[in-house]
Order: sequence, then C-alpha cells, then structure tokens
Amino acid sequence: MVADLLERRPGLAALLHGRPLGHALHPLMTDAPIALWSSAVVLDLTGGPSARPHADRLLGLGVLAALPTSLTGLADWSASGRRTQRVGAAHAVLNSAALALYATSWVLRRRGSRGAGVAASLAATGAVGVSGYLGGHMTSRLGAPPRGLSGPPTTRATPDGDEAEVGADPGDGAVTTA
Repeated sequence: MVADLLERRPGLAALLHGRPLGHALHPLMTDAPIALWSSAVVLDLTGGPSARPHADRLLGLGVLAALPTSLTGLADWSASGRRTQRVGAAHAVLNSAALALYATSWVLRRRGSRGAGVAASLAATGAVGVSGYLGGHMTSRLGAPPRGLSGPPTTRATPDGDEAEVGADPGDGAVTTA
C-alpha cells in the first residue's frame, strides 16, 4: 500500500528517502526527537522546578518532530526486503509505544500529574533505546534502506543486504537475503 503510493508519487518518494541529500533521510531525522526527548529527561532528573516548563516544551517538540520522522521510516520500510521489514516492524512498534508514552507524559504534565508524566517519559526513553538498537541493526547489519533509493545506485558487483532483494521475484531464481 505505502510502496504503491510512493511509486505513484516519485517526487515524494525521493524526498522521503533522502535522494536530494544523497543518503537516507530517516536516520538523520531521528536525531531531532531523540535529542529533544533526551534533553527533557535530563532536565526532569537534574533541572529542578525552574526547568519543568522547559522539559515539558522539549517533550512536546519531540512528539511533533517524531511525526515526519516516522514518515521517512515508513517510506524506507516499504522499500526494504522481508528480513528488514520484520525487524522494522518491531522497530516501529517500539517507536509507536514510545511516542504514545511521550505524548501521554506531556498530557499528564499538563494536567498536573508531573510524577506520572516523568515516569511515562522514562519508560518511553527505555523503549527508544531498544528501538534504536534495532534501527542500528537494520542500517549496519541488514544494509537498509536500499542504497539506490537515497543516493546513487551501488557500483559493487555484489550488492549489500536487502539491495539484492528489492524487486526480486522469488520464482526468478534470484538470490535473496530473507
């Protein structure tokens, strides 16, 4: 479904994959929400009462920054091979849970339940850590996203990871990594 939509909108697909930058956009974009959320947690734990409004603002900005970041991840996931999609599904579930926890934390804080809000934020930070490990596994071990989507196609005789699988038909005798 996502792959079909991106196929019909090649300009949007190129943007989401990071082609104008020459490399994948999703890993770059993850830095914004992670940095905002990490900064909020540091302020929660060390900043004292005067830092509370700043922590809350950082938390909310992280939630907002996560939305376009997730779109770039979804675009890369849709173009990846089966093996990467399996790991990517777990990565997305953890990120979705973390996003829900961070959003809940923000709401709890706004309603005056600061302790519960900070606890939700700490739980979310743990989920982001595990999810980040899976994201790193996809990029460093599985070769995702396929390099040809975000930059020039590979010039290697044997492509990395899922590059061999993209567009391969299981019945055509092609070797796949799944």
